[in-house]
Amino acid sequence: MRHSIFRTAVIIAAFSVLLPLAGCDMFRSLAGRPTAEEVELLRIEKLKAEEAVRQARVDSLARLQAEMEDSLAIMDSLSQIQGTILNPSEMGGLFTTRLDSRYYIVVGSFRSRSNAETLFTQVREKGYSPILINFRNGFNSIAVSPADSLREAFHALRAVKAEPFCPDDVWILVNE
Repeated sequence: MRHSIFRTAVIIAAFSVLLPLAGCDMFRSLAGRPTAEEVELLRIEKLKAEEAVRQARVDSLARLQAEMEDSLAIMDSLSQIQGTILNPSEMGGLFTTRLDSRYYIVVGSFRSRSNAETLFTQVREKGYSPILINFRNGFNSIAVSPADSLREAFHALRAVKAEPFCPDDVWILVNE
């Protein structure tokens, strides 16, 4: 019996000495739990993922700010060349025309359909692909240079203003 008590005491002593040397990671590993190193790697991965999300937000905000600044610059330039922007609702809404692009340069609006068709022909002869837009208020408008961004529409407006068929009161239609 003395031998088993001595053996138990030796085992407890050895365990007491080895436990601080082995650390918790040995027991965590034996239990199938992550070690301190694995926990630290998981924490670093989580921080990297959170930083990537934050950076994506910052990049998105920077793009939005650049677009806003660009739009403001275009609006300033548009006012300098005395351009006007109108929505179809300001003209009573569209009657039958379906518009595929967001912006159009309107070079003429007429109550008389024959006047609109005359301008349509003149514009086509200058190499443009005009569109006849019918509004609920009875006006027939001739539009050119469809664009999907305000920047494209502004550049198209500047080019169209140089054409002989273009009146001083040309405007940009915003199809919303």
